Amino acid sequence: MTLALAALERLQTIPDLTVRPGALLQNYTRFRLGGPCQALLSTTSEAAYLSALAVLTGSDLTWTTIGGGTNLIVSDAGYPGLVLQYSAAGITADGPGVRVEAGAELNDLVDFANAHGLAGLEAMAGIPGWVGAAIYGNAGAYGQSIAERIDWVRFAVGAEVRQFNREECEFRYRESIFKRNKSWQILSTGLRLERGNSASQADKSASIRATRDAKFPPAMQCAGSIFKNLLLRELPPAVAAQVPASVIREGKIPAGWFLEEVGAKGFAVGAISVADFHANLVYNSGGGVTADLLTLLNELKRRVFDRFGLVIEEEVQYLS
Repeated sequence: MTLALAALERLQTIPDLTVRPGALLQNYTRFRLGGPCQALLSTTSEAAYLSALAVLTGSDLTWTTIGGGTNLIVSDAGYPGLVLQYSAAGITADGPGVRVEAGAELNDLVDFANAHGLAGLEAMAGIPGWVGAAIYGNAGAYGQSIAERIDWVRFAVGAEVRQFNREECEFRYRESIFKRNKSWQILSTGLRLERGNSASQADKSASIRATRDAKFPPAMQCAGSIFKNLLLRELPPAVAAQVPASVIREGKIPAGWFLEEVGAKGFAVGAISVADFHANLVYNSGGGVTADLLTLLNELKRRVFDRFGLVIEEEVQYLS
């Protein structure tokens, strides 16, 4: 028996681990793009997840992990290996501290904090995706970021569980140490919030959610903003001088401004289109393929580079 076959048999015996051979990964991404994997392994049990990581780390199998698939682009050919998904979603509070598992929806966490009168997350209402991914990419909006509220993060390196404090996570704008160490798997986090007012927080979140839903309709097959915003301090002076002061927010320029300047709105390749109302919103209108999405994104990047000399970066992650 080969090492790979033995590992597969061991995985199938792990309690609380669901194995779905040939799972179509487009069903696990918001873009609804991508082909099959060898098998999808999913669990809400930390013990099962760590057991699976132990088996996979010690094998010669091809494997990777995913979260909720909000910012994930999978190739049309799919992924030639196993995909592991941890979806534990518990949220508990202890005074101003909140403990949340990586598979919880970020929006559920915001609603939980608001309901308990714990302030500091309300501006992130409506951001799609799971808490683990929010930590991974340091998600934020309207002047708040999740990094500001992190107390600690538990994560697995292989089957070994470690814990970092906020400083050790090395958060930067849309970055963290976890994004630079993709084999480290986030398990849970502790947040330190402030005493607030439940009603006013809920009102603020509802307003922000309505604004976000108008820009990024929840049913739309997209990843929200496709490109990262740019930091004003990092722009060449000649480029910064072209940016109207009215579009600068907290030292950032929306990528959508640059894209609009190069005529991105309404541009399409096959069933993949840029919204005609938002130059940084790319969506699958139905039946699209990843190859067309990549063609479209490369064209947008080329246009911005040719016009401004800037390399814009995607917020999404790729799996192939």
